Order: sequence, then structure tokens, then C-alpha cells
Amino acid sequence: MYHVYLFSDATGETVERVLMAAMSQFRDVEIKLHRVSKLRTRGDVVTAVEEVIKSQGIIIYTLVDTEMAQLVHDEATVHGLTAVDLISPLLFKLSDYFGVVPQQQPGLLYQMNSEYYKRVEAVDFTVKMDDGQDPRNLHKADIVFVGVSRTSKTPLSMYLAHKGYKVANVPLVNGIEPPKELFKIDQRRIVALCIDPRRLVELRSARLRNMGQAARNSYADFEKIVEELDNCKRLYRQHPEWLQIDVTHKAVEEIAAEIIKRLQAD
Repeated sequence: MYHVYLFSDATGETVERVLMAAMSQFRDVEIKLHRVSKLRTRGDVVTAVEEVIKSQGIIIYTLVDTEMAQLVHDEATVHGLTAVDLISPLLFKLSDYFGVVPQQQPGLLYQMNSEYYKRVEAVDFTVKMDDGQDPRNLHKADIVFVGVSRTSKTPLSMYLAHKGYKVANVPLVNGIEPPKELFKIDQRRIVALCIDPRRLVELRSARLRNMGQAARNSYADFEKIVEELDNCKRLYRQHPEWLQIDVTHKAVEEIAAEIIKRLQAD
């Protein structure tokens, strides 16, 4: 049996009617419908997506609020779920054809603009470029993070992607050379993350405990971490164009604001 979740900020009748019309072409497929209506806040969306994760179902949604629609898309992407926005492509075409911006009210058409699609595209790009994936596309990134494991590269990347920035991150690992593509892009777009070694021991030890592994592991060994960070500092000194940010005891929002401010100043 397949689980299909219908997300709506109203009653959900519209999305269900469209689904039923489509399902008439799949008569032998057994599905279980989950109608989730009146999604009006970020908390509502996050909670709803958490339910979908349990069954790895598909999300079909019609949300009139731009940010909520984007959030469904982003949350589904991050968790590897399939989500289908039934109304956005049609609204975008109609708005362009009529030259009229849709109203942003539940039960009515909602505003679709270039900024919305920019953020959706940014999140898609950032997910695909996480943890050093596909270095051939580093040149397409607005921001590229480099740093050792547990320096908030992925959380920072996703936070900035939600603001419309295409972000890539490249892990720095002892004994492994960074991809050559890293040194061919605009070096002013690279942000080098630093952290206090003792704080990094805490973060890595916590990660090991969460994974059910022994805390006494080279991954969380203080001397090994100091060596890693020393190697990073040597690399950073070789590239003075890189923006260095110390992430020790800083929230993601605080770090992101600092990065945006300093990059815009350039």
C-alpha cells in the first residue's frame, strides 16, 4: 500500500479532487489517503512532514502562502521525500499571461514571483552540493563553505539556501586534497570555517554518542582534532581571499548574518 499525503491550508478538497482524477488512471494501485488541512504555520508544516517521513509517502500540496509552500518543498527535499505542488506552475503561467499578481489568501490563488522560484532553485542546488558532492558545479555556487567535520557547514548551507543563496560545502579531511575545482572559482566566494578544538571535541563526542559509537574515537580525539585544525589554518593562510569565520559557540543565524554582511560589503 502506498501512502499519499494531501497538504492544504484550507479544507483539502481541491487537492483531493485532482488526485482522484489522476488515480483513475491507476486502478490497480492501492493507496491510503492522509488529508492534512489548515496548514497555516511553519510548525504545522514541520509536524506534517514528520508524519510523512514515517511511511515515506508522497506529498501533494496546494498552499496559498508563498513561504509555507516553499517550506513544504524544502522540508521534503531535505528528507528525500517526493512532493508535488499542484498549483504553483499553473499560477506562474497565468500570472505571466494575465500580467496580474494572484492574491495571497487561503482558498484563492497566491503570489508567485521570481524570488520564490529563486529560493526553490537555491535549496535544490544546495542539497545536491552538500558534503563535497559534484565539485564540477562549484563555480555555480554563490557561497562555498570549507571546514572540518562538525563546523556547521550543512546547517549554514541550508539556512542560506532558504534565503535564496546557492551554497556548496567542501569538507576538509586530513590526507585528502580538496577538489581542484575549489581553487578555480572566484576565491572571494569561499568561506573558511574555524572552531575552537575543545568545542569541536564536544560536538564530535555528542555525535558519536547519538550514533551509538564509542566516545573514545580518533574522530573526537583532541590531539587529532588539533592536527586537523592546524592543517586547515595552513591552508587558509595560503588563501587570504577566503573569508574566515569562527563558529565557536555561535548560532547558525548569527553566523549567516555575519557572512551576508561581510560578503555584501565586498
